[in-house]
Amino acid sequence: MKPFLKYSLVFVLVCSSLSSLAQDARGNLPTYYKERIHFGFTIGVNRANFIIHPAPHFERFDSLKTVESVPKYGFNLGIISELMLHQYVTLRFIPNLSFAERNLQYYFEGTDTILRKKSIESTFLNFPLDLKLRSKRVENFGAYILVGGSYSLDLASKRKATTSTDPNEQIVKLKRDDFGYEVGAGAEFYLEYFKFAIEGKLSIGTRNLLIKDNTIYSNSIDKLNSKVFLISLTFEG
Repeated sequence: MKPFLKYSLVFVLVCSSLSSLAQDARGNLPTYYKERIHFGFTIGVNRANFIIHPAPHFERFDSLKTVESVPKYGFNLGIISELMLHQYVTLRFIPNLSFAERNLQYYFEGTDTILRKKSIESTFLNFPLDLKLRSKRVENFGAYILVGGSYSLDLASKRKATTSTDPNEQIVKLKRDDFGYEVGAGAEFYLEYFKFAIEGKLSIGTRNLLIKDNTIYSNSIDKLNSKVFLISLTFEG
């Protein structure tokens, strides 16, 4: 998280320094910074993962040696609403639909190492609200950083599913609702009729998503937090 913030700040500061040396050309969409509200849409690719906090005294699970989270890729679709608070500061709301998948891998000791994989598929409704700090334009180019929070609702949550007695059929149950914080950075390109941007954003969930149901898959973990990295393409008028 700290390196991401550091590089994001350096990125925007460099762009701002270059803008002060650049000729003050109007470029495309010359009044864009003066307009109060903007709308658009976004598409993106996410890489969803978990932050695992093992249960205390993990060694009591004799045959279970380790638990790992394996990230998978999914995609996002969203609508952009942006309100100008200052020429270089905006408030950004991007409700979006996200399809994501994560795997938990449990390694058990036996004659050979036994791997049991628990795949968790999710369909999220995300409601992020971010404060965006943007640089001065350099002709048709700009940069920005953002920070904010979000609420997520997992429409595919199996929190109420019946717990099976067969270890092979047991699932890892997660709570439906999550809250998190996020940081990101992006580069903007002002075209003739719209603004195009490439954005990277990291989101970390603050809520323990794990539901304890007295199986080895849940008992061996103390807490599970979400972690999602998103690369987006945005189009705004």
